[in-house]
Amino acid sequence: MSIAVPKRAMVLAAGLGLRLRPITTLKPKPLVEVGGQTLLDRALDRLDEAGVETAVVNTHYYAEMVAKRLAQRRRPRIILSPETDLLETGGGIAHALDKLNPPDEGDRPFYAINGDSFWLNGPSDVLKRLAAGWDDARMDALLAVYATPHALGYDGMGDFMMDELGRLRRRREDEVVPFAFIGLQILHPRLFRNSQTGEIEAGAFSLNRLYDRAAGTERLWGIAHDGEWFHISTPEDLRDAEAQLGTRYSFYPRI
Repeated sequence: MSIAVPKRAMVLAAGLGLRLRPITTLKPKPLVEVGGQTLLDRALDRLDEAGVETAVVNTHYYAEMVAKRLAQRRRPRIILSPETDLLETGGGIAHALDKLNPPDEGDRPFYAINGDSFWLNGPSDVLKRLAAGWDDARMDALLAVYATPHALGYDGMGDFMMDELGRLRRRREDEVVPFAFIGLQILHPRLFRNSQTGEIEAGAFSLNRLYDRAAGTERLWGIAHDGEWFHISTPEDLRDAEAQLGTRYSFYPRI
């Protein structure tokens, strides 16, 4: 059975990376290197391997530095989406939606990934697993999540509860849940349209707002990543990731 892999992706690379300072004082977090390769290049390489042809990358912090780096790439094709003011995760994607879904192509689901996400695939490619799991009739968002006890560098309370079918529910304020979002997902453009007016949401806002909307209609789903995920937020996390990678090169020659 052939899998309809999204041909376009949004890569979120505009953030300030404040918790990773002083490393991010002179460079954006997506251009921080782990194991000799930038986080952004790693993410784009994985998208290319999954079959993505065009990646829209938003920029703000050290935007010219990101653009210069991306100009060196051949695949996937890069379209920049500069932001004068930070639009956050949801606003950044909404701002670039016309690049992700040109009018002549119609509404199609697309990958959206964090430009600083760092993962290793398990038995199968997690991006292709997302594509294989996408059900347009039931879903507006399909997120890759990870069991928090196995996440290197993660000490949070989790993001989601997931039932046996894969439906996600957001963590309540007074609970700890077993799954963290790892910054990889498939989204449909309809998620960004106001349900009353049909217009694209505007301004700065978090994807969390849209997740809540999708969860309220049981259209927020997830899959559990079966490889490894590295939560790199602080300089200590970065050092730990480098140390862990040193023990894995023989098993993962291309990471």
